[in-house]
Amino acid sequence: MAVNLMILFVLCGFIFAGPCFADATAESNAVAINTVWILIAAFLVFFMQAGFALVETGFTRAKNAGNIIMKNLMDFSVGTIAYAVIGFGLMFGVSKFGLFGTDGFFMSTLNPSTPQGLWQFAYWLFQAVFAATAATIVSGAMAERTKFTSYLVYSFFISAFIYPIVGHWIWGGGWLSKLGFIDFAGSTVVHSLGGWAALAGAIVLGPRIGKYTPDAKPKAIPGHNIPLAALGVFILWFGWFGFNPGSTTAGTNLSIAVIAVTTNIAAAGGAISAMITVWIRFGKPDTSMTLNGVLAGLVSVTAGCACVSPLSALIIGVLAGVLVVLAIEFIDKILKIDDPVGAISVYGVCGTFGTRCVGLFA
Repeated sequence: MAVNLMILFVLCGFIFAGPCFADATAESNAVAINTVWILIAAFLVFFMQAGFALVETGFTRAKNAGNIIMKNLMDFSVGTIAYAVIGFGLMFGVSKFGLFGTDGFFMSTLNPSTPQGLWQFAYWLFQAVFAATAATIVSGAMAERTKFTSYLVYSFFISAFIYPIVGHWIWGGGWLSKLGFIDFAGSTVVHSLGGWAALAGAIVLGPRIGKYTPDAKPKAIPGHNIPLAALGVFILWFGWFGFNPGSTTAGTNLSIAVIAVTTNIAAAGGAISAMITVWIRFGKPDTSMTLNGVLAGLVSVTAGCACVSPLSALIIGVLAGVLVVLAIEFIDKILKIDDPVGAISVYGVCGTFGTRCVGLFA
């Protein structure tokens, strides 16, 4: 009798406790899935550093390859520490006047003792590789004429202050976010910011020796390895599947499928339209311009990738492919600004264009 009562008691416990256990398991599984997803996305975005290094190396002269690789390596290394110590707090700390965060420095608000706190570590890594992306964009526009030590100082400041403060305005609860500003994955926060920083650097440095004739006509300085640059673009295209879908920060958010599709379609549209534009203007297709067309499509759709249709993504990519060709020519021939890889056009111009497209197509 006592044994039967004990069995009945245990069974009742399972019957009544079952839903609680199920809920707890479902919740913990969701946190685990989200954590794994954001880490995978962060790893993909980190791999984009290799893509940037190859693009910039391939589009410039062989004698500068070592310098460019070192700049890409060190802007990630220096930027990681700068973002950990200062940047993350400025970006996601308690807002002061909607301009910058005021706590969380030295990663002090991250709590490893709870599942949600552990997710925050994954989110920190995701944002750190974003900061590194903004920093490394500038390297290409300043290639072949930048003092290495000066570049290290720049890398620290953009990762510690410039990217985090702009990021706070839009993603950290700052004044732009309160106005309803939409930039889902960073056409402005990451790409346009990096592009305009590249513009400032290129203006200050001036053109490379031999870039312009005495009568101010531009001379082409061909890159030494186009296949290397093409490999870099394919790596960047691949990494963008972490960049945009990863910005959901949740693997349980199935919109990652739509975001991946819009991202891919815009890149393909940018490549095709850039190729056709160059073909019409100069009588033959150009590999470097077509590669930049891919990047233009990716940059432009990044702001609205979660809230536009695949057809809209195609239109955005096609327009960006045309725009990047015209912008590169304008900056090179009219403004007389030397940008060896087209970073200002790809990231600054197309990043701004893509953000504006949210209002047109979302």
